Amino acid sequence: METTNKAEADSAKMAYERGLAAYEQGNFQEAIDQYTQSIAIDPNNAEVYWNRGVAYGNYSGDFNRSIEDFTKAIELDPNYARAYSNRGVCYCKISEYKKALADLKRALKINPNYAWAYYSRADVYYDLGKTDKALADINWAIELDPNYANAYIYRGLIYIALRDYKKVIENCNQATKINPNIAVAYYNRAIAYYGLDNTNKALRDYSKAIKINPNYTDAYNNRGLAYAKLKDFKKAIADFTKTIEIDPNYVMAYSNRALAYKDLGDLKNAAKDARKACELGDNYALEYLTQNKLLSD
Repeated sequence: METTNKAEADSAKMAYERGLAAYEQGNFQEAIDQYTQSIAIDPNNAEVYWNRGVAYGNYSGDFNRSIEDFTKAIELDPNYARAYSNRGVCYCKISEYKKALADLKRALKINPNYAWAYYSRADVYYDLGKTDKALADINWAIELDPNYANAYIYRGLIYIALRDYKKVIENCNQATKINPNIAVAYYNRAIAYYGLDNTNKALRDYSKAIKINPNYTDAYNNRGLAYAKLKDFKKAIADFTKTIEIDPNYVMAYSNRALAYKDLGDLKNAAKDARKACELGDNYALEYLTQNKLLSD
């Protein structure tokens, strides 16, 4: 009997380790399958449920399935801070903010030095429009982990909302010192430079973000706006076109390209893009384009 139990334990462990390896390779479905196989053999391992919950969220965005797995992990280990924190993040994703805050509070009670839980709670507060509380939590995250690049980026995002562009730049500078390969750090810094009317530096940073992530639609669109501000409408149109190639439903790229065409005197293409923007159902774009007289041939 002991031999059978040991064999089953070994089999469950092997399946779990195969799941970990698959996850590291970005093969989330295979990871889920292997974790599920491990659970079928041994349904009492909280860590396996936690890992499958993470895989569900990253693979399909099925946050309800993730919540089920994190809940099971908590049932098996009531002091599993990471499970509370991850479940809180999932509740935030589905706009269950009260539950999200309760879980993140519990995670921090178990582990008061859990920087990621502070970071995650800052995200909840930011979504709720409570920027003061978001800023307080992200400050704690950085206090606990001064090399937390994403926390500096997120603090920069909060300062974008507060229109404190100099602090945005300071935080993005710190993030890029820690990790020079995070595209969003350059993207956020570009927004700050643009807000300070330093369009050339904004262009430089949007280009850096695109170099790191060649499919960064927001960076292409915003770089197009920066080119348009400098009245380089051909380059602006090229960037709006690239945005649309990557995401054919990116409504503001059509609106922005319409205005660039208009400024070049190409009213036919301007009207074509204007109609497409309206077809995509953006009421702001409709109002914007009507004011600019782009809805007629």
